[in-house]
Amino acid sequence: LRVARTVLTVQEHHTFSPDYSSFNGSNHFDLQRAMKNFHVNHNGWMNIGQHFSTFPDGTILTGRSLERSPACITGQNSNAVCIEHVGNFDSGKDQMSALQRETIIEMTALLCAKFNRPVNTNSIVYHHWFDLTSGQRNNGTGNNKSCPGTNFFGGNTVASCQTNFLPLISAALNQGDTAGANNDNILQYVSVTAPFLNVRIEPKGSSGRASDREPAIFGAILRVYREDSGWFKISSSAEHWVSGKFTNTVLRATVNTDTLNVRNGPAVSFSKVGAYTKGQELFIVKEENGWCKVSMDEKWVSKDFLDFGRA
Repeated sequence: LRVARTVLTVQEHHTFSPDYSSFNGSNHFDLQRAMKNFHVNHNGWMNIGQHFSTFPDGTILTGRSLERSPACITGQNSNAVCIEHVGNFDSGKDQMSALQRETIIEMTALLCAKFNRPVNTNSIVYHHWFDLTSGQRNNGTGNNKSCPGTNFFGGNTVASCQTNFLPLISAALNQGDTAGANNDNILQYVSVTAPFLNVRIEPKGSSGRASDREPAIFGAILRVYREDSGWFKISSSAEHWVSGKFTNTVLRATVNTDTLNVRNGPAVSFSKVGAYTKGQELFIVKEENGWCKVSMDEKWVSKDFLDFGRA
């Protein structure tokens, strides 16, 4: 599956409900449909929140299109992939099966490889690490869910993830703490400004559409490997092109301070609406008086605490 948008984080969740008692070995689609109905009818979302669901027998079901951001962690859904693991993995509840455990490890490793993500706690994140109201990362210090469970691979803390979960992902990749091919051949990043942007097989509007991928959607961050007469090649391995007139250039940046305050305008006089932590990667769509606007949100950070690059 070819995915146009750039993915920076893999989110790990447990469903809490349904749990193992809801699963009878053959009702995968019934449980997935019930989750989708809840997300659409109760939460008012356009689709199921997650991209993938894993089940106690190791089965994986797909959900929301990978071209769309998930609806899983408030304020943290841009450039993310969300996995919901069916079960309640708080201490004293469901004991994760060996089959589901293997699936979780291998699919997380494969997603890191596909999207060129290093195996660390900025790329692989737990819902527990983010404030439920603001979405600010606080590593579980207050107003947090237990998700993906207080006994998820031995615990839901950052330290537990680093000790118990990440080494399993690295071992599955068999290549230390990095994954995927390098990004040295990326020319630039762009953000889609049209509701839908068709992907074509040649750099011209009369060309046919690529049959093996969906259109890119508004706000998606695309990787550009080559430019030809205002058209951008967005695949390193296939002739897949989009019109550059429906995009804006964005810059990729990494937070270089322990805590970077986020404000709702380009000055310290604006209200603080959250914070990023050291090592988090951001896409900058606009700069104004030494302040940078993050993605399509009204979130601004000081340029002084960002390192810029294409990695």
